[in-house]
Amino acid sequence: MEALLYIAPLLMIALAVFGAIKVIRRSREVDSAWSSGLTAEARCLRTYTTASGGEDTMVSTTLHHVYEFTTREGRTVRFEEGNGPGTTLEGDFVTVYYAADNPERATAHAPARGKLVAGTGCVLAFLGVFVTFCLVFIVAVHEAFTVADDFFP
Repeated sequence: MEALLYIAPLLMIALAVFGAIKVIRRSREVDSAWSSGLTAEARCLRTYTTASGGEDTMVSTTLHHVYEFTTREGRTVRFEEGNGPGTTLEGDFVTVYYAADNPERATAHAPARGKLVAGTGCVLAFLGVFVTFCLVFIVAVHEAFTVADDFFP
């Protein structure tokens, strides 16, 4: 029983660290695409929505777009991006930003570095508080079991 109270928070910490790595990686990819100065006209091939949650929890939906564009070198690239604008429909043309070394990680979001930093910072702050809570829980459980061991010989 004691091991479970250590393992569960450690797994939760591992998931939070994994999430933080993914958030930082995507933030760097988007910033790299914006900083490269390379743009192309892309066509929206498809839009679709995914939903998560339900039953006793809040339902959230994410709008996805599939874009296709041609790089300056003539290579055709297709990529998918979530949380796009609801005003972009199939067949629409949009400007995409991409890095020459990794055009598959392009973005159709207009450059907004402040928004990117704020969003990334908020997610990382939340994950930091979550990890701190898990660590405090582990320490409290350890202290509780140490005190309990003193009562029972």
